[in-house]
Amino acid sequence: MGMKIAVIGAGSWGTALAQVLAGNGHEVCLWAYEPELVAGMQATRVNHLFLPDVALHPALRFTNDLSTAVAGCELVLLVTPTQVMRGILGQLAPALGPDCLLVNASKGIELETLSTVSQIVAQVLGEQALQRYVALSGPTFAKEVAANLPSLIVAGSRNQAAAQTVQTAFSNNVFRVYSSDDPVGVELGGAVKNVIAIAAGIADGLGFGHNTRAALITRGLAEMRRLGRALGAQDGTFAGLAGMGDLVLTCTGDLSRNRTVGMKLGQGQKLADIMAEMRMVAEGVKSAASVNALAARLGVEMPITAKVYEILHCDKPARQAVLELMSRDLKAEQA
Repeated sequence: MGMKIAVIGAGSWGTALAQVLAGNGHEVCLWAYEPELVAGMQATRVNHLFLPDVALHPALRFTNDLSTAVAGCELVLLVTPTQVMRGILGQLAPALGPDCLLVNASKGIELETLSTVSQIVAQVLGEQALQRYVALSGPTFAKEVAANLPSLIVAGSRNQAAAQTVQTAFSNNVFRVYSSDDPVGVELGGAVKNVIAIAAGIADGLGFGHNTRAALITRGLAEMRRLGRALGAQDGTFAGLAGMGDLVLTCTGDLSRNRTVGMKLGQGQKLADIMAEMRMVAEGVKSAASVNALAARLGVEMPITAKVYEILHCDKPARQAVLELMSRDLKAEQA
């Protein structure tokens, strides 16, 4: 039996997940911030701004009103940029039912507070809301999910019944969901991998080779794991789909927005010019600042993240950052 579901955020990822859910027989309402996008999707059954090559499921409904979107819903899927998540949750709070599952598919850490999305949920809705909170992350490009190419993802929650409900709601013969009891690890993997993907893109833009990319992925994973340990996440999560899986995809795939930003930086373009050309959000740009600040607060060593932050936000030349990384004191490898 289908669920009543609201998808909050009609970017490429939110739209692709709405497609999955509608295809699975759920009653799905997709909320978009832009009124013109809602009108366009209603008129043409296509998201021309963010997923232009996909015919939207005939059962999908669209709205620009948050209260209308979530009224009576059993599950609300959050797919807005992390930096606006607190405001969205504050607006949603009065309309959310007490048993409504909250599923987060956004990837990032709030810049002003250095909070993860689960922490934002607890701060806005109360600690008890974490019993119905699920983090959804993994190696999934929206365009490939929307094209029904086989994809795998992880649903992490401290409440296994909630994780399993999400697992069942989203899974089909081309979209497979694993459950996890480590929501912190799942959401941290999604935030940190975007920063490392920018580093991988910078290396590609500078003309470096496969050796460099493999090293960045491996040492980036070590940084991800160290931050996770400091926040109580499980090491094993970072060896799975939400960690290594998503990291490999985002550091190597041509559809990666964050890798694209890095590549253009490595080729000498200015960040402001790169961002002005992009319609979709590259979360890693702001996450570089928030992850770097969080690592400093917790005393966690994340040298790649620190250099990406300096390149993005302090105008450090990319080649100088590479030289500084390669000239660090020699030490034993630690994962």
